[in-house]
Amino acid sequence: MRIAVDVMGGDHGSGVVVEGARLALRAFPQISALYLVGQQTEIKAALARAHGHGHTPAHAPDHRLQIVHASEVLTMEDKPLLALRRKKDCSIVRAVELIKDGRAEAMISPGNTGGVVTASTIKLRPLEAVERPAIAAVIPAPDNEFVLVDAGANVECRAAHLLQFAIMGSVYSREILGYNRPRVGLLSVGTEDVKGNDLTQETFKLCKQVDLHFIGNVEGHDLFDNRVDVVVCDGFVGNIVLKTCESLARSIFRWLKQELTKNPKRQLGALLAKGAFRTIKLRIDSESHGGAPLLGLNGQVVIAHGSSRERAIVNAIGQAVKAVQHKVHQAIAREIAASVQRLRPQPRLADPLAA
Repeated sequence: MRIAVDVMGGDHGSGVVVEGARLALRAFPQISALYLVGQQTEIKAALARAHGHGHTPAHAPDHRLQIVHASEVLTMEDKPLLALRRKKDCSIVRAVELIKDGRAEAMISPGNTGGVVTASTIKLRPLEAVERPAIAAVIPAPDNEFVLVDAGANVECRAAHLLQFAIMGSVYSREILGYNRPRVGLLSVGTEDVKGNDLTQETFKLCKQVDLHFIGNVEGHDLFDNRVDVVVCDGFVGNIVLKTCESLARSIFRWLKQELTKNPKRQLGALLAKGAFRTIKLRIDSESHGGAPLLGLNGQVVIAHGSSRERAIVNAIGQAVKAVQHKVHQAIAREIAASVQRLRPQPRLADPLAA
């Protein structure tokens, strides 16, 4: 298995991404080649620092690591489409091209999300019959994990797009999260069939016609009550939901810390509950998944958070490995094709009694 890693886009510098890639090689021996894509001098310096920490086999150079030089970097401030035209030798483009050329089966990047989406869509092209790729974010809840799709790739959508997001999210939930028949819900302002705007009402009708475990509309308060496994919405709404959940989780822990340290009694209680707090913190830690897959393309793409540390990079690479093993994009292609066939108007039979 061959994986490409864009090492240039993260907030903490290329060294963190390179170290995460090195650790991933130990965690996933099925990787036969791991391409470090970026500025060659920085990558070599990071590898030299890692190898200089000791002379044990764990620090010996790994022949599976290969450097692919890219002279330019797409920054977070760059406007994706314009920047990609100017920076054709940027690390995101070079990493995507490794998939396009058949040298890699998947890539991960902690860089500019818009740049990754744009470059991947242009270079890899959507799967046959897929109209738009979508970002699938896995969000932990007390009793399950649900897939939020689209989490930010498409701010304006038609009902046909949301239907395909539902199918792609269902495939990902089944293949990667292990839910046999994921419950798919359409995010709306009420659970009744007639609730929502024109987009959600039309999407509702389409979802009822295909082979999905479609449970209808879901509201915000359904998300964390183990009522749904795939939450479908456009990227505008999805990105707001995702960032609100992330911010709320951080704020609650900060708030708890303030309250639990106000007096000795509370400090004792916090000490007794330390294990429970640690379990919850690990459960909601975004680094445990490492990134969000961009579904619907001819190749596996994982978008890692810009603030990713080594552990997140390892888990993002692990996510890419699992997606390749489960042939996620091939399964998506099959199920999208089946939905297109099911929704295609059937020819009317001639009336044998007609004159």
